Amino acid sequence: MSTLKARIKDVAREAGVSVATVSRALTGGPVSAQLRDKVDAAIRATGYRPNLSARRLRSQHSRTIGLIVSDIRNPFFTAVSRAVEDAAYEAGMRVILCNTDENPEKEAMYLRLMQEERVTGLIFAPTRTSAEALSQTALDFPAVLIDRVGPPGLHDAVVLDNAAAAHTLVSHLMEQGYRRIGGLFGNTSTTGIERHAGFAAALATRGLPAPARFVPPTADAGEAELLDWMQSADRPDALIASNGQLLLGVARAVRRLGLSMPHDLAVAGFDNETWTGLVGPGLTVIEQPVHEIGTTAMSLLFDRLQRPGGPARKMVLSGRPILRGSTGARLRAVAN
Repeated sequence: MSTLKARIKDVAREAGVSVATVSRALTGGPVSAQLRDKVDAAIRATGYRPNLSARRLRSQHSRTIGLIVSDIRNPFFTAVSRAVEDAAYEAGMRVILCNTDENPEKEAMYLRLMQEERVTGLIFAPTRTSAEALSQTALDFPAVLIDRVGPPGLHDAVVLDNAAAAHTLVSHLMEQGYRRIGGLFGNTSTTGIERHAGFAAALATRGLPAPARFVPPTADAGEAELLDWMQSADRPDALIASNGQLLLGVARAVRRLGLSMPHDLAVAGFDNETWTGLVGPGLTVIEQPVHEIGTTAMSLLFDRLQRPGGPARKMVLSGRPILRGSTGARLRAVAN
């Protein structure tokens, strides 16, 4: 039967059920698994395509999850997005994925889109600007923040213990004999602020300075900043990059300068991406539980949909240090 001509009553006739049963199956209503299978088979046989817009207006929701991330090129967000999509698919829901490039104007545009699409719920990694504005933003659906936090008590959130993770990296470098430890931090989100706090606190325990530079969280920005820093009088002998993209930029700068790790510069950062084990002696990183972040966010969202009341919850997960040759002991590195 032609797709253009197939109607819902054709599906009902093919399945041997009522039009009402087909409608319930299409909108996620109470239908047995056996009847749902019959309706699905009839849809395939007839080539029927439901009018999603009309159904959305009738049901006032779309069984669609909105997912807004800052940079889909960042493998961290790629992995989290995959976990969210997997969980949504298992629940019979779809995902609208939007990429903001850390641009608050794009974030505002996509939030409006989510309102227009009547999404069932939202998972959102906001910039610091948008996170602060959430207290004045009325949403028609529950939202769970990932990687970054918003106004306290407003939305559920799933984040890494960023301060503790940065503290771990600094402590490891100090144990290896490094004292001039610098940090490159992203300047668009609360994540960079929290990681800087852990970085500074760890150095303060030894009475050491905490030289830090804040840049856009991109590989290009990280590369340019380190190229400049290594030409200055206060160049560090060890460096922490606060996300995977900045770490990539640091690795590129080290190669361009002809430096070796850790002899000329010890390097550590975040995100255990495949390439981090292949560069030089291998890069020391904090491995984030990316799949757990995505699945936990979806679990919080589903729970909020079933039980709308109650205080906002913040789930704080721990990272795992992966120690590699880029942070080898300073005395041994100098001796070699």
